[in-house]
Amino acid sequence: MATPDKKHSLTTRIFFGMLAGILTGILLRTLFDDSGDFTFGVFGLNVSTYALLVDGIFNVIGQIFIASLQMLVVPLVFISLVCGTCNLSEPSKLGRMGGKSIGLYLLTTAIAITLAISFAILVSPGEGINLETEAEFTASEAPSLAEVIINMFPTNPINAMAEGNMLQIIVFAVLFGVAMAMAGSAGDRLGKVFEDLNKVVMRLVTILMNLAPYGVFALMAKLAATIGFDTFASLIKYFFLVLFVLAIHGLVTYPIILKLLSGMNPVMLLRKMRDAALFAFSTSSSSATLPVTLETARNKLGISNSVSSFTIPLGATINMDGTAIMQGVATVFIAQVYGVDLSVTDYLMVILTATLASVGTAGVPGVGLIMLAMVLQQVGLPVEGIALIIGVDRLLDMTRTAVNVTGDCTVATIVAKSEGELDEARFNDIDAGSREEDVDFEHFEKNK
Repeated sequence: MATPDKKHSLTTRIFFGMLAGILTGILLRTLFDDSGDFTFGVFGLNVSTYALLVDGIFNVIGQIFIASLQMLVVPLVFISLVCGTCNLSEPSKLGRMGGKSIGLYLLTTAIAITLAISFAILVSPGEGINLETEAEFTASEAPSLAEVIINMFPTNPINAMAEGNMLQIIVFAVLFGVAMAMAGSAGDRLGKVFEDLNKVVMRLVTILMNLAPYGVFALMAKLAATIGFDTFASLIKYFFLVLFVLAIHGLVTYPIILKLLSGMNPVMLLRKMRDAALFAFSTSSSSATLPVTLETARNKLGISNSVSSFTIPLGATINMDGTAIMQGVATVFIAQVYGVDLSVTDYLMVILTATLASVGTAGVPGVGLIMLAMVLQQVGLPVEGIALIIGVDRLLDMTRTAVNVTGDCTVATIVAKSEGELDEARFNDIDAGSREEDVDFEHFEKNK
């Protein structure tokens, strides 16, 4: 039987894997910058040490780790959401949960970008900077809100799963689960199959989590070896301002909202989010982190399957708090660099546009840059200014993904508490989810 220390040892191993990867990448970069690359002969060919380690071993291990997580996303979301929907005692509860979840996600996004703009105006990161760049940025056309709503309904569910279109998967899974609940004995038999599938998939998540330190090490080593740190010289004020606002939102805004709306202990939630936050930071993807976020919500926070299977995937798709913070700071930064004065009306338009765009561009590749392009165009700033900040966006993307998954679990906890679907004893147990007997994914429904 596993001991309570298992959870802590996993968190520690992930952290040290991340630290070791960063140090390894910096060491490799320093050696190659100062002494040049090292080559050796293999079958008469000169093989670069840098290419072998960074572009070869580290890249392969890191990409396999990401692919393994992404492999689980579609089956996990579909299966868990079908299980949660077909077990709902009241069909009206699904509508309530949807309204509460979307409303809270939009609220936190609006707060995020308001904080970002306020601190950016106060600090003025772009004043006195005259950045020049030869890079160009071509903004992709963002779909209208009407198109997004229409495209939420799949014409081919199998194709939606193959493409990883999360909104379409969520809609089909909800409809399928409702149909199962109305199908009588046939739905009951099929429901037992889905419950077994859910347990098997979540067990696979646990297996991958134990391999995480190695994947995190490879991802961090490649990143530290390839990123150009000289970029920070001209963007250091912008970079650290975004990090500061992200920290404020994650460590202050979410805890206040959680305490006010649910009465639960925010410190407990933040402590239990460590594994998911480290995964998010390493992968820079809310979708790739989704299996770990769901495991955290169910086993550590005590959120029922019917709530977590709906609110967490929805949040991974439309919750853009971290991106909204980047947009707020970037808008002020670019305006100051180009010497454009924005009015109070312009700032209000930025807040409104970014908040609505978080839903309107859901599921679109490169969503962060598309949203920023929309915001800049709305207030008359040059879209080319995005090219100024692309150099440091990779590291910022890692941090804002960690903030996003924390927001997903915060909203899920609030919704679960309001619906009577939160196991408070499990939430308040610091060791919950670390013991073998805790890996029971239907614990709430059984004891309800």
